[in-house]
Amino acid sequence: MAIPTEQIGSIPRPPELLAAMTAHAAGEVGDADLAAARDAAVRDTIQRLEATGSPVVTDGEQSKPSFATYPIAGLPGLAPEGVVIPFADGHQRQLPVLTEGPFRYQVHAATFYAVAAEHARVPVKQAVIAPSALSLLYPPDGVPGYPREAFLSDLVNEAEADIRGPLDAGAHAVQLDFTEGRLSLKLDPSGGVLDDFVALNNRVLERFGAAERARIGVHTCPGGDQDSTHSLDVDYAGLLPKLFQLKAGNFYVQLASEDDPEKVLAVIAEHLPADARVFIGVTDPIDPRVETPEQVRDRVLAAARHLPVDRLGTCDDCGFSPFADDTSTSREIAFAKIAARVQGTALAARELGLTG
Repeated sequence: MAIPTEQIGSIPRPPELLAAMTAHAAGEVGDADLAAARDAAVRDTIQRLEATGSPVVTDGEQSKPSFATYPIAGLPGLAPEGVVIPFADGHQRQLPVLTEGPFRYQVHAATFYAVAAEHARVPVKQAVIAPSALSLLYPPDGVPGYPREAFLSDLVNEAEADIRGPLDAGAHAVQLDFTEGRLSLKLDPSGGVLDDFVALNNRVLERFGAAERARIGVHTCPGGDQDSTHSLDVDYAGLLPKLFQLKAGNFYVQLASEDDPEKVLAVIAEHLPADARVFIGVTDPIDPRVETPEQVRDRVLAAARHLPVDRLGTCDDCGFSPFADDTSTSREIAFAKIAARVQGTALAARELGLTG
């Protein structure tokens, strides 16, 4: 038995794709040219992931403007003055705000999965945004003629379709990105917002059967953008017990960049559901130093002292470029870290006697 290892999602886009995106936004190239650049980036990303020995690949989110906003690109009825997400280094990201209904995704994840599956020779995992993140689009003072509960009902339907599409098409797994979970405790230390997020995400997850939920996972991290985070200072002990209330079969937990990973592992061991697997982060995408396979091995072995190895997997802490314009990490470093994760996980499996 090997220890499963999976990528979280985004890979830095190649310069050719970034140039095509800029030119397309300026009206200098057409849709066909942008589509060709995206397809070339997806093909190259998957080939390079497979070259690392990755047993499961993603499309690297090459065609998404960001991990969070891909469903709403081009959606009418959005204004730019939405929720602001502050990062530790002082920079910010800002979501748009909804000004009219009904709410509809403009693209679903099955579209991205289909392109990736054409190029891949190994199983493909699909990342999607959690509905809790998109719930932040609804303004506190409401939308005329479109009550919040009507919006949430539409959002739940769209999020279900976003997950179900790749699952039905044969995806190895679908991963919900839930970076706002840890952030919510910074914005609301009482935990009320987090409780609302968990309840909303479960409204979607409850629509899937047990076999489907075994292929659905949830990713948590303190954000990772331009080599900074938005909530690394928030204690995991407040998040993880509630995170594990989500009705998913897999959890992807950032850990490599934690100051006290042993403390976090103890919390995971106490609260991980009996039928779930946890993938621990063993590489830090915002650290420019490339981990060695031996460092990864040691992180896995430390986790195995707390967790049953048959319920353990590895991953990167976060995506390497969740926003398309984030070039703080190079493609070369991203692939080198992934290769170290794959090799180090295999070293740990051999040391644990899981492989011949």
